[in-house]
Amino acid sequence: MESMKTWLVLVIACGMASGADLTVGSATAASGRKATGFIQVPAGVDAAANIPVIVVNGAKPGPTLALVAGSHGTEYASILALQKLAQSADPGELSGALIVVPLVNLASFAQKVPHLNPVDGKNMNRFFPGKPDGTQTERAAWAIAKQVVEKCDYLIDLHGGDLDEDLRQYAYWANTGKAALDAASRAMVLAFGLDHIIIQDYRTPLAAGATMNLTRFALSLGKASVTAEAGHAGMSSAEDLDALIEGCRNVMRHLKMLPGKAAPVEHPLWFGRVSILASEQDGVFYPLAAPESYVKHGMRIGYVTDYFGNRVWDAVAPISGVILYIGAVPSMKKGDTVAHIGEVAEAPM
Repeated sequence: MESMKTWLVLVIACGMASGADLTVGSATAASGRKATGFIQVPAGVDAAANIPVIVVNGAKPGPTLALVAGSHGTEYASILALQKLAQSADPGELSGALIVVPLVNLASFAQKVPHLNPVDGKNMNRFFPGKPDGTQTERAAWAIAKQVVEKCDYLIDLHGGDLDEDLRQYAYWANTGKAALDAASRAMVLAFGLDHIIIQDYRTPLAAGATMNLTRFALSLGKASVTAEAGHAGMSSAEDLDALIEGCRNVMRHLKMLPGKAAPVEHPLWFGRVSILASEQDGVFYPLAAPESYVKHGMRIGYVTDYFGNRVWDAVAPISGVILYIGAVPSMKKGDTVAHIGEVAEAPM
């Protein structure tokens, strides 16, 4: 507990806003003001990009929280949630600052391409810290690393069910093996409020030069970070938007950036391992189970037919656990993800 207190004191002392202007990309906000602009990704081996950013510079001192969404441009619920949150954010009641990046992958969003950046065919949440001379995904990661991650004290990365994913709401918490950092991020994920939490094991260092996702990169810099997912099959229900918006606001209350008491989720389900089931055949997918279903090892959770309707493959649960998401559309290729199944674990201490 003492190490946690010391870590928080250091963060607040080093990162607390003090009435100065805050600039991210082309957006500069004075104390008590809000500004919009773009994080510019110059052209290189492929096209340039302009990533929208909103800076909300609070009238009172406090930490800087980065909120990022749209690394996968058809995970619409997360994108709309941050757009709405930024619109409603009042710098007059804010202690500290928000850096809001609602849409990282503009080409995916515009072209309705799931999972990848269609400019270079890369996953925009796998290439941090990026490279200034790489492809567009790598250059964008580099720009976000410099303009967003290095300027924040805390970070939340929002995702959701992509066009082909029938997903139930859940969050990720990472075990880095650093007690104070892990305690800070654990408090954030509980404050966010989703009652299914996947434990990521980041205790083993990556090889030199390896790339990583956004939250792992932020954690490597000592910034407490979590990921939250809501939305399914490209849909943006009011329930999913509210879960993401209120989750971010509750973390802000926890960090004393907003008035009011943060009410952490009680008795969430923790998942220590997630097993990914991939299709062994091309064809037409028929699910037989829904997100949040408890399944047993060996249970049939769906099947694939050929294009004439003949069954060619059964999707069988590789472990006993809870379906976190399952394929949402009939289209299926060999190697495509059919489902993620989480194995229930003890709550981390």
